[in-house]
Amino acid sequence: MPKPSQRGLLMPQSPIRKLAPLADKAKARGVKVFHLNIGQPDLKTPQVALDTLKNIDRTVLEYSPSDGFKSLRMKMLNYYSKFNIDLSIEDIIITTGGSEAVQFAFMSCLDPGDEIIVPEPAYANYTAFAIAAGAVVRPVVSTIEEGFALPPIKEFEKLITPKTKGILICNPNNPTGYLYTRKEMNQIRDLVKKYDLFLFSDEVYREFCYTGAPYISAFHLDGIEKNIILIDSVSKRYSECGIRIGALVCKNKTIHESVMKFCQARLSPPLIGQIVAEASIDVEEDYLLDMYNEYVERRKFLIDGLNRIPGVYSPIPMGAFYTVARLPIDDSDKFCAWLLSDFEYEGQTVMMAPASGFYTSPEHGRQEVRIAYVLEKEDLRQALLVLKKALEVYPGRTI
Repeated sequence: MPKPSQRGLLMPQSPIRKLAPLADKAKARGVKVFHLNIGQPDLKTPQVALDTLKNIDRTVLEYSPSDGFKSLRMKMLNYYSKFNIDLSIEDIIITTGGSEAVQFAFMSCLDPGDEIIVPEPAYANYTAFAIAAGAVVRPVVSTIEEGFALPPIKEFEKLITPKTKGILICNPNNPTGYLYTRKEMNQIRDLVKKYDLFLFSDEVYREFCYTGAPYISAFHLDGIEKNIILIDSVSKRYSECGIRIGALVCKNKTIHESVMKFCQARLSPPLIGQIVAEASIDVEEDYLLDMYNEYVERRKFLIDGLNRIPGVYSPIPMGAFYTVARLPIDDSDKFCAWLLSDFEYEGQTVMMAPASGFYTSPEHGRQEVRIAYVLEKEDLRQALLVLKKALEVYPGRTI
């Protein structure tokens, strides 16, 4: 029987989705599952987007240009200008979600054997796309004790070899919720400039910054404009994960031309998604403000609740809508599976993402889970109660 490719064998499972079969079985038994495992916002998609979707009046659902509709890119140009990100329309390429933007960035910038340095814990699909490109992730591990702050820049420099081609950051961060400071971003800039590296900057959570300090985009850093590949998506800010619209933003003409070849090979980004995304940019400011305020309240409620459970610790995330919490358990993979297969409290259980899947090395994250606060507060209250009761009886508890 033919065997899968080595690339396919090396591809990691999603720590966010790999427990879905166990969740399905729990639901089939009649157990209510609180989904804290996946960054799927529960807030309503903007009405202007839903109305546009309902009223699409076309007789042909045609291909779009490979880099996306010009009208959408023009609107995105205006959107970025609100964040003092100065671009031209030629810098923006529409992609099938932010995931495709990461994939095309790696395929266009990295050769097999090239290395990228990534602060961990990190979004697991970065490793998956690096493997697909034949590239190697070299992790620099941040710690929960330091609130997942950027590791010392000397730790980055230790990893730089002739094969090093770039640094990848997610800011605000998935999975930790950490928000990089101006000082940290300047340290990254200096390293990128010193070694002439690419800076892959995933900024899909820029609307979710919970500090008085200004949001720092990679494009706010002086002197490395041609080194930056910015990754973006409408999925989170407009609660539109399913329309699969993202963007790759780059001022480097040579890289732009390379990315366009991959865009042409996949023909075009989603037609319907682009129409909805374009309408969404016109959403009233009240929508974004209400969304922001809701996540601020959920964040406080969740973090306070977690840190009141004996043996549990979570730093306060300053961005996105995730936190990584340390639990008094032997193994987060076993615990998260046990919650779905062997535990329920009053007909309810909790689904979380084992944090081990957000690290390259298996010894990290064994007592940590990623939690997405994408449920309303009453559901979060119940989920925290279920988690507390579960930790009291889990066979592998450590306190």
